[in-house]
Formats: sequence, C-alpha cells, structure tokens
Amino acid sequence: MAVPAYLSSERCDRMSMISNSEAIAAWSAMPIDAIEAYDDQGDFPKRHLMNGNLLRMLGPVDGRKVLDAGSGEGYLSRLMADGGAEVVGVEPAAALLARAQKIEQERRQGIRFVQADLSTLPEVGQPFDAVVCSMVLLAIPAWQSAMAACVGALKPGGRFVFSITHPAFENLYPTWRDHGHYQLDRYLDEYEMPEGCAPDFHRPLSAYINEVVGLGCRLTELCEPRLDPQVASESGIDAIESYVALPNFLIISAERDR
Repeated sequence: MAVPAYLSSERCDRMSMISNSEAIAAWSAMPIDAIEAYDDQGDFPKRHLMNGNLLRMLGPVDGRKVLDAGSGEGYLSRLMADGGAEVVGVEPAAALLARAQKIEQERRQGIRFVQADLSTLPEVGQPFDAVVCSMVLLAIPAWQSAMAACVGALKPGGRFVFSITHPAFENLYPTWRDHGHYQLDRYLDEYEMPEGCAPDFHRPLSAYINEVVGLGCRLTELCEPRLDPQVASESGIDAIESYVALPNFLIISAERDR
C-alpha cells in the first residue's frame, strides 16, 4: 500500500521565521489534489484517532451554536452539522475555504463559512456554546491571540476543545519508520517544524495548558488517542504500529469559567 500523504517526510524549503500572513499564504498554496483527498472523515488519523474523541469531548451538539475555528476544507463542520449543530466555520486560507464553500453549496447543511485570521477574529456570531479548534493552533505563529479569540467567542460555561500534534511525539511515524523506535532530543524550545509545504510550530505542552488556564478556563479532559491494534494491522501501512505504541495527537477539553 502506498504511504498516505499525511505520513510523507517530503519537505518544502521555507524561511525559519514567518508571520501569520505568510503561514496563511502557505496553506492557501496547498495543491488542490491534496485538499480534495480529504473525505467525509478527513483522513486516516482523523477517522481512527481524532473524530470520535473530538465529538465525544464536545458533548451533544444538537441545537447548539458551534464555532469550527480553523475549519479547513470543512469536514469537521459537516460532521457537527450532521449532529444538529448550528455551525460557523472560520478559515483564512482561500483554497481551503473555497473547497468548504463548494461542498456547502452542494449539500446545503446550513454551515456558514467565513474567511478570517483567528488571531484577529471578527464578529462571526459570538457567543458560541462550543468552540472546536482541531490541528490549528500549532500552525499559527500568533497562536496566543488565536486561542484568546476562541475562548472569547464562548459563552460563560462554554466548551473549548482543541487538538494538536502531541509535543512529546512529533514526527512519530517517520522516526519510528527509520529507527524502529521513537527518538527525541529537543522539547523545551519553541521552533518551526519544516514538515510539508505549510508550517507547524513546536511548543511544549505547558505553553498550551498554561495559556488556556490563564484565559479563565477549567480543564476537563486530556485525551491521548491510541490506534486500535486491529485497525493498524489491517491498514497495511508500514510502521503504523507506532500509533499503537505512542500517542501522536493530544486533544484538550476546557470550559470557560468567566
């Protein structure tokens, strides 16, 4: 079986320090075939590791207003709309937004997609009952402003669920594939990770936790998803057992206290 694109170790040359606008431009330059490769569940890790946990941690969404902060091509917005949520998706990258809007025009689920930078979030219907920000904060240079905007968009008592690549196990698949185990020699620094054609940034877990608590939120759950061994065995993907042994993703749920 061919290795899926999300597991590729191919890299694009890029400046080591970039601005929000440069990051957005990089995401906007994603090849259309990569964007269209997403299905109704996203991709392999989202289907088998992320989606069920994200939706469980959000709680019942039927009749609730939910902000999909960094909605990409919209697959998670559509899953929440299927569950009865009133969804607003915010996405700054034009190519991803266009794909989301095209599918919404075809399916007419009532999702409103808005082009905006999360770090300078405009009025999009706040306050919301819940905000989900999946695999987004790690890709934003001005992530603290973006997280503050997500929390600020919530009603008091509202739920904020966000996911990131686990800071202790980044590059899990290629490292395991190349060495048969995981190796880590750098954690506490903050730095850009040159993976793919759009940037991600490493920050220690304490940075995210301290920030969300400092914004007046109470942590309710930390989830480190583990791939089902049978799914791994049946996938035919070499070295995918790394996802059984170690958590490549981290999902955090918090509630706004004030």
